[in-house]
Amino acid sequence: MTYEHGLVLGKFYPPHAGHHHLIRTASRHCRRLTVLVEAASVESIPLADRVAWLRAVHPDVDVVGTRCDVPVDMADEPIWAAQVAVMRAALGDTLIDAVFTSEKYGDELARRFGAEHVAVDPTRLTFPVSATAIRADLAGQWDSLDPVVRSGLATRLVFVGAESTGTTTVSRLVAEAFRDRGGVWARTRWVQEYGRDYTYVKWRAEGGELDELVWNQGDFDKIASEQRRLEDEAAAAGSPLLVCDTDAFATAIWERRYIGSWRPRTGVGDFYLLTDHQGVPWLDDGLREGDLGVRAEMTAWFTAALHDSGYAWALLTGSLKQRVELAMKIADQTLRRRSTFADPLG
Repeated sequence: MTYEHGLVLGKFYPPHAGHHHLIRTASRHCRRLTVLVEAASVESIPLADRVAWLRAVHPDVDVVGTRCDVPVDMADEPIWAAQVAVMRAALGDTLIDAVFTSEKYGDELARRFGAEHVAVDPTRLTFPVSATAIRADLAGQWDSLDPVVRSGLATRLVFVGAESTGTTTVSRLVAEAFRDRGGVWARTRWVQEYGRDYTYVKWRAEGGELDELVWNQGDFDKIASEQRRLEDEAAAAGSPLLVCDTDAFATAIWERRYIGSWRPRTGVGDFYLLTDHQGVPWLDDGLREGDLGVRAEMTAWFTAALHDSGYAWALLTGSLKQRVELAMKIADQTLRRRSTFADPLG
């Protein structure tokens, strides 16, 4: 049967494979389908993220979001009335003739909209997963999430620092250590610094000496944009941890280094690890211009920018072993924080 306008309602906290099955099934039976996302203020995944993820996965349906802090009690008539009022305000003046759910409350919800209830996989046999289970064990349920959701929920650990301070070495060792844990962690991705590739291409195109290259803001716009694209791509395909050797935030510091002026850029990191220049010998890999006495200055720039931004960060000092050990502790701590979700209402 084909319905004129169907409704799928949920918290989608977070959206998972069962939700997508429900939406796709409803879409096949409706000329128009609206997905209404209700999020309470106490919940720790923003409403805007849930709406954006669902729109990305289901571009052919209408996805709208609303805040709803009304309590949940299926036996309480005033609560039901309050809930439906929030729904109707979000949906506007539109008729619904079918409500698609996998829930026991589906019959009553459909009745209040004067619509037919269509039950979809109520026993959860097709996709035996729930948002509750995902919130309780994000890593264990990682593959129940669409890549766009994984990208949004992945913990991003970003290494920044001046030239020849070990950002690449330490970040790669951390990524390798997580891969060695096996399971979902074997897919832990490491995102290299795109600026190095860009520098090589620019140098080859323009010729001359490396220190004669002329940089402009457009160069750094391209670097920051591609860096973010690579990070999002890797996060969608990887484990709950993404390890990045720089990001757009760091690109702004390099912009300051090469052209003097700079514009602060929004980073993606959940935690930033700044590699100290002290105790690390200068090594020329062919794409560096020599110490030039700027490593200490750049470390100071990074420190000030991280402080001013309000990002979580730490300075990595000591031997390579000590730096990796601290980075691993911070990675695990940040993963625990990012994998802990506030309880929903009801």
